[in-house]
Amino acid sequence: MAPRANWKGFLRLSLVTCPVALYPATSESEKVSFNQLNRKTGHRIKYAKVDADTGEEVANEDIVKGYKVDDDTFVEVTREELENVALESTRTIEIDEFVDRSEIDPRYLIRPYYLCPDGKVGHDAFAVIRETIREMNKIAIGRVVLTNREHIVALEAMDKGLIGTLLRYPYEVRSADEYFDEIQDVKVTKDMLDLARHIVNQKSGHFEPEKFEDQYETALIDLINRKRAGKPITAKARPRGENVVDLMDALRKSIGGEKAAQAAKPARKPRKAASGQKEMLMPIAGKKPAKEAAAKKPAARPQRKSA
Repeated sequence: MAPRANWKGFLRLSLVTCPVALYPATSESEKVSFNQLNRKTGHRIKYAKVDADTGEEVANEDIVKGYKVDDDTFVEVTREELENVALESTRTIEIDEFVDRSEIDPRYLIRPYYLCPDGKVGHDAFAVIRETIREMNKIAIGRVVLTNREHIVALEAMDKGLIGTLLRYPYEVRSADEYFDEIQDVKVTKDMLDLARHIVNQKSGHFEPEKFEDQYETALIDLINRKRAGKPITAKARPRGENVVDLMDALRKSIGGEKAAQAAKPARKPRKAASGQKEMLMPIAGKKPAKEAAAKKPAARPQRKSA
């Protein structure tokens, strides 16, 4: 099944326009997720929307949005009124400017999306915009409305399409001063830097996402499988942080430890594509789902009538 677009509209660069669709570039659907249960009955917990004063449950059609003015006063805003907020970016991503990638502070990045032509028309215009961004080695900055909010979006060429990253507004980014002001000014000696650089050189490599494994996710899956199999669960020792008394000594020991680790490290084999959550959560041996068991059960033979 083709992925469902989060947004459809138009991409426009001056007078060049094409229909486009916006798709989420990331997904967390494969992560282990938990439901809340009643410890006594094992039943799932259900949440109901209730009136804060009367305690009565409220139907979805009777719920409207409201902006809190003070403790007892709200300004109600209907869905129709929100839809009537006339913003060009509701239906069109207008490219306002082009900037260098290095100018975008990483604190402003939110999440990535794939931007593709929508339908059979407009591929030529899309290609012109895409290749202009690619050839100029720039990031195109525009605006788009998602979930009733206008976002800044940064567009860059990626293969045959565009990748658009939502950006935060300045008022959403906290100043670092309130966190960094109390950090002490420490004089780092050249010898310490030389040792630290040596460690960095030993650990230097290339960013290859497929090398990384979500160890916590793997541990969760192991925990669930062990509990399903009725195996005992034992608590693992937690890592303990130790105070560094002699920084130079710690740096020297780190270098020796890295050398030993590199010598003992086996050659990395190419990894297969990561298995999804459903594949890793294996069924318990001897216990097949009811539907599967029913499907494999042979049909009963018709009884022969006696002559």
